[in-house]
Amino acid sequence: MRPIKVLVVEDSMVFRELLVQSLSKDPGIQVVGTAKDPFEARDAILEYKPDVMTLDVELPRMSGIEFLRKLIPQYPLPVVVISSLSDKVFDAMNAGAVDFVAKPSYTDRKQLENFVHNELLVKIKIASTAKISKIKRKVAQEVQQNFVSKGKNLIIAIGASTGGTEAICSVMKDYGADLPGIVVVQHMPPGFTEMYAKRLDNQCRVRVKEACTGDRVLPGTVLIAPGGDKHMRVVNVGGNYQVEVVAGPKVNGHCPSVDVLFESVARVAGKDALGIILTGMGGDGAKGLLAMRQAGARTIGQDESTCVVYGMPKVAYDLGAVEYQDKLSDIAKRTYSVLNRM
Repeated sequence: MRPIKVLVVEDSMVFRELLVQSLSKDPGIQVVGTAKDPFEARDAILEYKPDVMTLDVELPRMSGIEFLRKLIPQYPLPVVVISSLSDKVFDAMNAGAVDFVAKPSYTDRKQLENFVHNELLVKIKIASTAKISKIKRKVAQEVQQNFVSKGKNLIIAIGASTGGTEAICSVMKDYGADLPGIVVVQHMPPGFTEMYAKRLDNQCRVRVKEACTGDRVLPGTVLIAPGGDKHMRVVNVGGNYQVEVVAGPKVNGHCPSVDVLFESVARVAGKDALGIILTGMGGDGAKGLLAMRQAGARTIGQDESTCVVYGMPKVAYDLGAVEYQDKLSDIAKRTYSVLNRM
């Protein structure tokens, strides 16, 4: 199996060289070129035909986001963005990037090599499998359905990873404030989830916030698990659903873990829950979704044709955890249809 050809686009010469040296230590990676700005990057793409490009958001002569918007329609190339703590990273995802990592603030070589080995390399290898043709943007449209509450205390749980920031946004824009409370785990670096929640809150009819222990799962409200070293679980307190956000070891290589969330929902909500698993690499969430279905919950999985990475939904489907498999654009309609029959 040939190594993954990588193009590194970074304006800082020191950081660029450190990235190249660290990436080159992996036998599965071949750094075919570097560029300090989008114009050099464009020429390097034509010359080297890389499999994956790493891209800094802040670049001279043209921003990384503007470059992405011009690049992806002409050269559908998997891009991993390296970003400082800024909501600009979500503009980059919307422009066509597959995934992102938080740019380290340190310059110590050993720490940087740990960052490359434990974070960047993983993202590059996942990105090399991504289906860029599946990253399609749609105009937000109101789903012409209403949820008719029958007095039940229902809950929706959603899990996603690679490609999930845009997939979740797409679904949330079709949701109305009439829906039951929603809890979400999206694999994301610490610090970014709060910005992501605020971004969704500004764009959607539902209220969205980063979750804290004690937050109630209320109708029309979305709670997003904070990135970092804590898991989010749903608990029943006096007949009401609340979340607990508690530190713990990684599960399936992730913290927060979709499995941890789904399994808690299976325990406390049973048949009064709807579980949704979206695009992402690996199998996190599959066993949890199966636990939900076995407890009587209804379940939806994103189909292969619209996944950036058909990993998590495929594992869940193969386990028998997915009751309905739908295109991303149909998941909101399916949500209303299923909830109105619960």
